[in-house]
Amino acid sequence: MNNRAQIRVLPDDRRVHMQDGPIDLIVEAFSSPAEVKRAYQAASERFLTVLDELCAELSFLRQPAREDSILPNGSIARRMMMAVRPHATRHFITPMAAVAGAVAEEILDAMTTSATLTRAYVNDGGDIAFHLAPGEKFIIGMVEGSDRPSLFGTNTITFDDLIRGIATSGWRGRSFSLGIADAVTVLADTASLADAAATTIANAVDLPESPKILRVAACDLAPDSDLGERHVTQAVSTLSCDEINIAIESGIYEAELLRAAGLIRAAAIHLQGETHIVGAPVSALYTQAAAGSLVHA
Repeated sequence: MNNRAQIRVLPDDRRVHMQDGPIDLIVEAFSSPAEVKRAYQAASERFLTVLDELCAELSFLRQPAREDSILPNGSIARRMMMAVRPHATRHFITPMAAVAGAVAEEILDAMTTSATLTRAYVNDGGDIAFHLAPGEKFIIGMVEGSDRPSLFGTNTITFDDLIRGIATSGWRGRSFSLGIADAVTVLADTASLADAAATTIANAVDLPESPKILRVAACDLAPDSDLGERHVTQAVSTLSCDEINIAIESGIYEAELLRAAGLIRAAAIHLQGETHIVGAPVSALYTQAAAGSLVHA
């Protein structure tokens, strides 16, 4: 029996907050009251098992992935591995790069298989899985990053876009990054794919030899980090225009490769006030300043 998890309806009486250890979700469903209740019950029951399920395979999930890595046992862990394996041929990556997106997907799947919903989303710290019935859409607000909660634009995601996941990564976020992007937001077919790709693109936005970047071994900051002794970004001084462009171009190259491989639909790369959009669908990506994460749908 899981006595740690906290599940409560938020004051707006529409959304549900679920928290267990490091997992912190905001869930919202749209349909008749009976269907929404059924969806929330299914989400709550599945959520109670998530953390223990992941912890049971945590050592394996922290190991570098390979293109032919075996699949783990748990369904969330499997989503994680499937999302990162396409990146493993060219990069160091572990299944943990897709954990937030995979958890969001799993909870959303529990909701949509138990209830008939017109729309729904599960937001795991800015990595979001969402469901749309035909003819439905989400209008989402975007902010520059978790430490800069200023709204700068909106995205409209429709059923026909086939986008069902959004994720943001960068050195300013809650996870470690090997690169210097303030934020890289990715739109993909699933949240776990978006999560893995955002990590890879954010890592690629970099100036490897620049003295303007402070890096620290990940294990010195978090002894159990899956990044081990790899150096992660802790501070970035003001860069010149040329330096910003060089770093962003590296991210653009990575994003274009992933888009050509069908792993992402679009990406927005933001670094010190400059933003570049890769492969934006006509109806999906509108931006005025910088990439960010969903604040409400």
